[in-house]
Amino acid sequence: MSDAVDSAAAVPAGAAEVDTSKRNALIATGVVGGLGVCGVAVPFVSTFAPSERARAAGGPVEVDISALRPGEMQLTEWRGNPVWILKRTPEMMQSLAKTEGEVADPKSERFYQLPTPDYAANQHRSREDKKDVLIAVGICSHLGCSPSRKFEPGDPSVPATNWQGGFLCPCHGSTFDLAGRVYKNKPAPVNLDVPRHMYLSDTKIVIGRDEKGEA
Repeated sequence: MSDAVDSAAAVPAGAAEVDTSKRNALIATGVVGGLGVCGVAVPFVSTFAPSERARAAGGPVEVDISALRPGEMQLTEWRGNPVWILKRTPEMMQSLAKTEGEVADPKSERFYQLPTPDYAANQHRSREDKKDVLIAVGICSHLGCSPSRKFEPGDPSVPATNWQGGFLCPCHGSTFDLAGRVYKNKPAPVNLDVPRHMYLSDTKIVIGRDEKGEA
């Protein structure tokens, strides 16, 4: 899945200019394709359901994750962009220590479109009291293609040794671990973005706003 890119957003030094119309077409194709295969491997819960008003304003959206189980990933939409909510299993969480030395920016000190919130600048890239839940914008930081879910360790379709599970960009082969951190020596220059977010309860999340304000 992918995300539309705000023309005013920050782009890391050296990042290639992108043809917006072509990239948006890739994003739309990725979203449709992702939904089409959602029942094949890891369960995927689709919740493209923010209000029309929130979508139009680009404001924060509230998401119900009460149906989300460990190992599942839920899709929602914010500012017209796909946002992934992945509830990681204990095994998925353990894999992050194994990839720590293989990713290019383990502490998320750089960013693509959105500055990394302080509470996500850690190994699991999520809030300390919700370590198992990853919330990330589903857009590769290279040319805006839609990374695919490759959660199974050792997946033979991933061109990587000792694959621990994560995401693979089908356009140019960038790989990301289960915290959305890009591996070293890949076309994508930085990690997947983590938007500002906050929990209203154990099952309700607001994306696009936290205690410090809106993104």
